[in-house]
Amino acid sequence: MQRRLFLQLPLLTPALAFSAAPLAGSDGSTAVSPQKGILVKAGQDRSNKPFKWLDATFHVKVSGQDNEGRFVIFDTLRPEKVGPPLHLHTDCDEWFFVIDGEFKFQVGDETLRLKAGDSLTVLKDTPHAFVKTSEGMARMIVMHQPAGKMEEYFRTVTQLPDQSIEGRRAYAEKHGMRILGQPLKAD
Repeated sequence: MQRRLFLQLPLLTPALAFSAAPLAGSDGSTAVSPQKGILVKAGQDRSNKPFKWLDATFHVKVSGQDNEGRFVIFDTLRPEKVGPPLHLHTDCDEWFFVIDGEFKFQVGDETLRLKAGDSLTVLKDTPHAFVKTSEGMARMIVMHQPAGKMEEYFRTVTQLPDQSIEGRRAYAEKHGMRILGQPLKAD
Protein backbone atom coordinates (compact mmCIF):
# COMPACT_ATOMS: atom_id res chain seq x y z
CA MET A 1 0.00 0.00 0.00
CA GLN A 2 2.81 2.45 0.83
CA ARG A 3 4.52 1.65 -2.48
CA ARG A 4 1.33 2.55 -4.40
CA LEU A 5 1.12 5.92 -2.62
CA PHE A 6 4.79 6.54 -3.33
CA LEU A 7 4.22 5.85 -7.04
CA GLN A 8 1.13 8.09 -7.17
CA LEU A 9 2.74 11.05 -5.39
CA PRO A 10 4.50 12.39 -8.53
CA LEU A 11 1.12 12.42 -10.28
CA LEU A 12 -0.47 14.46 -7.47
CA THR A 13 2.31 17.02 -7.14
CA PRO A 14 1.18 19.27 -10.04
CA ALA A 15 -2.40 19.32 -8.74
CA LEU A 16 -1.22 20.21 -5.24
CA ALA A 17 1.03 22.95 -6.59
CA PHE A 18 -1.84 24.39 -8.65
CA SER A 19 -4.25 24.40 -5.71
CA ALA A 20 -1.66 26.10 -3.50
CA ALA A 21 -0.79 28.76 -6.10
CA PRO A 22 -3.36 31.30 -4.85
CA LEU A 23 -1.60 31.28 -1.49
CA ALA A 24 1.71 32.48 -2.93
CA GLY A 25 2.37 36.19 -2.63
CA SER A 26 3.42 38.37 -5.58
CA ASP A 27 7.00 38.22 -4.29
CA GLY A 28 6.91 34.40 -4.09
CA SER A 29 6.40 34.37 -0.32
CA THR A 30 3.66 32.28 1.20
CA ALA A 31 0.66 34.32 2.25
CA VAL A 32 -1.81 33.39 4.93
CA SER A 33 -5.21 32.81 3.39
CA PRO A 34 -7.98 34.79 5.10
CA GLN A 35 -10.40 32.67 7.06
CA LYS A 36 -13.40 34.53 5.71
CA GLY A 37 -14.56 35.85 2.38
CA ILE A 38 -14.71 39.47 1.32
CA LEU A 39 -18.23 40.24 0.16
CA VAL A 40 -18.94 43.22 -2.08
CA LYS A 41 -22.65 43.43 -2.87
CA ALA A 42 -24.13 44.22 -6.28
CA GLY A 43 -23.79 47.89 -7.16
CA GLN A 44 -21.29 48.45 -4.33
CA ASP A 45 -17.59 49.29 -4.26
CA ARG A 46 -15.02 47.50 -2.06
CA SER A 47 -14.29 50.70 -0.11
CA ASN A 48 -17.68 52.39 -0.65
CA LYS A 49 -15.96 54.94 -2.92
CA PRO A 50 -16.98 54.26 -6.53
CA PHE A 51 -15.50 56.75 -8.96
CA LYS A 52 -16.07 58.07 -12.48
CA TRP A 53 -13.51 58.35 -15.23
CA LEU A 54 -13.95 58.70 -18.99
CA ASP A 55 -17.73 58.77 -18.46
CA ALA A 56 -17.64 55.33 -16.81
CA THR A 57 -18.48 54.45 -13.22
CA PHE A 58 -15.93 52.13 -11.60
CA HIS A 59 -16.70 49.83 -8.67
CA VAL A 60 -13.67 48.06 -7.22
CA LYS A 61 -14.84 44.50 -6.54
CA VAL A 62 -11.46 43.09 -5.50
CA SER A 63 -8.72 45.44 -4.36
CA GLY A 64 -5.05 44.64 -4.72
CA GLN A 65 -4.91 45.37 -0.99
CA ASP A 66 -7.06 42.26 -0.44
CA ASN A 67 -4.55 39.88 -2.04
CA GLU A 68 -1.04 41.31 -1.64
CA GLY A 69 -1.27 43.01 -5.03
CA ARG A 70 -1.87 39.88 -7.10
CA PHE A 71 -4.82 41.44 -8.99
CA VAL A 72 -7.50 44.14 -8.97
CA ILE A 73 -11.00 43.75 -10.47
CA PHE A 74 -13.22 46.64 -11.57
CA ASP A 75 -16.92 46.42 -12.47
CA THR A 76 -17.51 49.29 -14.90
CA LEU A 77 -20.75 50.87 -16.11
CA ARG A 78 -20.41 52.73 -19.41
CA PRO A 79 -23.27 54.94 -20.66
CA GLU A 80 -21.27 56.83 -23.33
CA LYS A 81 -19.39 55.72 -26.45
CA VAL A 82 -15.93 56.58 -25.17
CA GLY A 83 -12.83 54.69 -24.10
CA PRO A 84 -9.19 55.15 -23.18
CA PRO A 85 -6.50 56.26 -25.63
CA LEU A 86 -4.28 53.67 -27.28
CA HIS A 87 -1.93 52.58 -24.50
CA LEU A 88 0.00 49.67 -23.05
CA HIS A 89 0.79 48.44 -19.56
CA THR A 90 4.45 47.86 -18.72
CA ASP A 91 3.84 45.87 -15.55
CA CYS A 92 0.56 43.96 -15.83
CA ASP A 93 -1.77 41.94 -18.04
CA GLU A 94 -5.35 43.13 -18.50
CA TRP A 95 -8.49 41.00 -18.84
CA PHE A 96 -11.87 42.23 -20.07
CA PHE A 97 -15.24 40.47 -19.74
CA VAL A 98 -18.29 42.05 -21.38
CA ILE A 99 -21.47 41.69 -19.29
CA ASP A 100 -23.77 43.97 -21.34
CA GLY A 101 -23.33 45.93 -24.55
CA GLU A 102 -20.79 45.78 -27.33
CA PHE A 103 -17.25 47.08 -27.67
CA LYS A 104 -14.66 47.59 -30.39
CA PHE A 105 -11.09 46.79 -29.34
CA GLN A 106 -7.78 47.44 -31.00
CA VAL A 107 -5.08 45.02 -29.84
CA GLY A 108 -1.83 45.57 -31.68
CA ASP A 109 -2.85 45.88 -35.34
CA GLU A 110 -6.00 43.78 -34.91
CA THR A 111 -9.56 45.12 -34.51
CA LEU A 112 -11.92 42.92 -32.50
CA ARG A 113 -15.64 43.18 -31.70
CA LEU A 114 -16.79 41.95 -28.30
CA LYS A 115 -20.36 41.43 -27.11
CA ALA A 116 -21.95 40.14 -23.91
CA GLY A 117 -20.23 36.96 -22.74
CA ASP A 118 -16.98 37.61 -24.63
CA SER A 119 -13.66 38.01 -22.86
CA LEU A 120 -10.28 39.26 -24.00
CA THR A 121 -6.84 39.05 -22.42
CA VAL A 122 -4.23 41.65 -23.35
CA LEU A 123 -0.72 40.83 -22.21
CA LYS A 124 1.65 43.47 -20.85
CA ASP A 125 3.51 45.63 -23.38
CA THR A 126 0.71 45.11 -25.96
CA PRO A 127 -0.83 48.30 -27.39
CA HIS A 128 -4.60 48.36 -26.96
CA ALA A 129 -7.65 50.61 -26.79
CA PHE A 130 -11.42 50.08 -26.73
CA VAL A 131 -14.66 51.97 -27.14
CA LYS A 132 -18.28 51.12 -26.43
CA THR A 133 -20.24 50.79 -29.69
CA SER A 134 -23.74 49.82 -28.53
CA GLU A 135 -26.62 52.04 -27.46
CA GLY A 136 -27.70 52.32 -23.82
CA MET A 137 -25.75 51.23 -20.78
CA ALA A 138 -22.87 48.77 -21.17
CA ARG A 139 -21.08 46.89 -18.42
CA MET A 140 -17.63 45.36 -18.45
CA ILE A 141 -15.46 43.65 -15.84
CA VAL A 142 -11.77 44.64 -16.07
CA MET A 143 -8.95 42.90 -14.21
CA HIS A 144 -5.28 43.85 -13.96
CA GLN A 145 -2.78 41.22 -12.88
CA PRO A 146 -0.75 41.99 -10.91
CA ALA A 147 -2.66 44.93 -9.52
CA GLY A 148 0.37 47.21 -9.71
CA LYS A 149 -0.67 50.84 -9.41
CA MET A 150 -3.86 50.62 -11.48
CA GLU A 151 -6.33 51.07 -8.63
CA GLU A 152 -4.44 54.14 -7.42
CA TYR A 153 -4.27 55.49 -10.97
CA PHE A 154 -8.00 55.19 -11.63
CA ARG A 155 -8.96 56.59 -8.24
CA THR A 156 -6.71 59.65 -8.61
CA VAL A 157 -6.41 60.48 -12.33
CA THR A 158 -9.65 62.49 -12.21
CA GLN A 159 -7.99 64.94 -9.82
CA LEU A 160 -5.40 66.05 -12.40
CA PRO A 161 -5.93 69.67 -13.47
CA ASP A 162 -5.15 68.88 -17.13
CA GLN A 163 -7.38 66.03 -18.38
CA SER A 164 -6.01 66.09 -21.94
CA ILE A 165 -4.07 63.06 -23.14
CA GLU A 166 -0.86 65.10 -22.91
CA GLY A 167 -1.79 66.19 -19.38
CA ARG A 168 -2.23 62.56 -18.31
CA ARG A 169 0.82 61.13 -20.11
CA ALA A 170 3.45 61.62 -17.35
CA TYR A 171 1.00 60.51 -14.65
CA ALA A 172 0.24 57.35 -16.61
CA GLU A 173 3.98 56.57 -16.91
CA LYS A 174 4.30 56.70 -13.11
CA HIS A 175 1.56 54.06 -12.92
CA GLY A 176 2.97 51.54 -15.41
CA MET A 177 1.16 52.79 -18.52
CA ARG A 178 2.41 54.31 -21.71
CA ILE A 179 -0.06 56.37 -23.77
CA LEU A 180 0.62 55.76 -27.45
CA GLY A 181 -2.18 57.43 -29.37
CA GLN A 182 -5.74 58.66 -29.56
CA PRO A 183 -8.92 56.90 -28.38
CA LEU A 184 -10.88 54.75 -30.83
CA LYS A 185 -14.02 56.10 -32.47
CA ALA A 186 -17.23 54.12 -32.02
CA ASP A 187 -17.72 53.83 -35.82
